[in-house]
Amino acid sequence: MIMKGIIGKARKHISLSTKHLRGQKSAKTGHTKEGEENYPVPIFLNFPISEQILFAKRLGMILRSGTPILQGLELLDKHTTSRSVSCVYQTLSRHIAKGQPLSSGLGKFPSIFGEFAVHIVGVGETTGTLPDNLNYLAEELKKKQTLKKKVMGALIYPILIVLSTTGIAALLTVYIFPKITPIFKSFHAALPLSTKILIAVSGFLIKDGLWLLFGLGIFAVLFFLLLRVRRFHYWYDRFLLTVPIIGKIICYYNVVNITRTLGLLLRSDVRVVEAFEIVAKSTKNPVFRRAMESAATHALRGQLIAHQFKERAQIFPPMVAQMIAVGESTGNLSESLVFCAEMYEEELSDLTKNLTNMLEPILMIVMGLIVGFVAISIITPIYGITQNLTPYR
Repeated sequence: MIMKGIIGKARKHISLSTKHLRGQKSAKTGHTKEGEENYPVPIFLNFPISEQILFAKRLGMILRSGTPILQGLELLDKHTTSRSVSCVYQTLSRHIAKGQPLSSGLGKFPSIFGEFAVHIVGVGETTGTLPDNLNYLAEELKKKQTLKKKVMGALIYPILIVLSTTGIAALLTVYIFPKITPIFKSFHAALPLSTKILIAVSGFLIKDGLWLLFGLGIFAVLFFLLLRVRRFHYWYDRFLLTVPIIGKIICYYNVVNITRTLGLLLRSDVRVVEAFEIVAKSTKNPVFRRAMESAATHALRGQLIAHQFKERAQIFPPMVAQMIAVGESTGNLSESLVFCAEMYEEELSDLTKNLTNMLEPILMIVMGLIVGFVAISIITPIYGITQNLTPYR
């Protein structure tokens, strides 16, 4: 994890200009190799983080063996079966064949390779440590992938419980209960309130269930379209941060990514303002992105970094500002930021491990009430009818 041996040489030589790495659009065309047919560019480029890890790791090994980078990319392209991945490799090959650096080629895919990856590769090209930097990039991407898997894994169990219980309740209401309803009506017996409610719900689902599904589909589409509106997306994510447990997970997840990326960039002698800008572009959550953009503006005016985090205590835990203040006063800011990332990564790991234990009782109670209500609505009138029946003599 220590980057000093990899990036230390950059302290006197880094003069990267990131202007050519910003605002570049993703490549639209593929590269045609001589003697091979042209690969059509996929409508949606799919280059998952697992493939990015393999790309950085393999390319670093290839360059370390002394193979030229262009030949290395062609070798990677030759052994891939994905059209999207092949399109990326071909575009990078064509870019490098024109004498351009790899970092600017990665900048052509902003939705795939973030600013952090582009900058780390650029540092490696400037200092002559590209193979080591690619290996380091693979390790950092692996850490982000592991962190994301922990969060997603913790949410899978509650989602499965909710879906299975909803499915059982829908099966009883739509398919089982309607077959019993005629029996209740034939006895003209007084039905309990829960059964009347279930009859009304069942009738609505049978008659207008398709319209309900259609309406939910329209709502989902409109919701995802609204998420493309920056203001709505910002306030929605801000609302999620106030949700118990879920908000804490989102907070810790972003704190880990922000502090780690910021610490590693500062450790590689990137200027503070530029580091904040890179972190802002690498952060997907609009609440934290806006905070980083604002911090970059204030840092440009010479304000302390710890003050920026302290003013945003609603999204950053107080410990973050305290550790940064200590780092600024001792001259070990990058070490303090990386320490914060490691500390809150452990906190997040413990939180996700305990999430199932915390939610399981609540989910069981809520789901039990739903299934129990349906069951009682069915059993109660049957019991009442059988009590009024007289034995045949």
